[in-house]
Amino acid sequence: MSLIHALVARGAIVLAEHSAGKRDFSQATQTILAKIPPNNSKLTYVWEQYLFHYVSEGGLTFLVMADDSVGRRMPFTFLGDLQQRFTAKYPADVIADSPAYGLNEFSPEIGKLMHQYTTSPPPDALNQARSDLAQVKDIMVQNVEQILSRGERIELLVDKTDNMAGQAWAFRRGARSVRRQQFWRNQKILFLSFAVGILFLYIFIAQFCGAGLNHCRG
Repeated sequence: MSLIHALVARGAIVLAEHSAGKRDFSQATQTILAKIPPNNSKLTYVWEQYLFHYVSEGGLTFLVMADDSVGRRMPFTFLGDLQQRFTAKYPADVIADSPAYGLNEFSPEIGKLMHQYTTSPPPDALNQARSDLAQVKDIMVQNVEQILSRGERIELLVDKTDNMAGQAWAFRRGARSVRRQQFWRNQKILFLSFAVGILFLYIFIAQFCGAGLNHCRG
């Protein structure tokens, strides 16, 4: 089985979808749709032994999942054909206003096109695709598992950053408290030093003038 799963989405909202297999790939497709940038792009994601190819243009994403043995030329030819048929059938306002799976009536046509390209792809379309892919610079291959692990690392990094920010705030608060305590301790020491100085001065004078300081008066 060459082409296994295909869909048309507006952003992350799936409008129409068809699957030729029994396995559920919704989690993988949703992960990929969430990662697609808003600008026009073409990309291939690797997941297990499967390749997820997509074309994103004008806010619409056309995605197909295929065996890795198929390569990329035929799937991207299929996506170009799928894009042409879908945009020719539905006007822009209908596409923009449709909810999730609101255009899933297009699913049988996706299935027919998948079957056609799996069994006997049009030779003219494949030749055109060979020429197009030779000129495309932005078709890349990424690994879905790497994306997921990178997302986990980002979350861990955010957590660590939050913890560091909390620790820095606690440190600043603790430093202010220490400075305040040190200020009042210094004030107490200064006051006690002044009181002790006065006491010693009184004792020194009292030795000559008496306890009531009466003997020193004129």
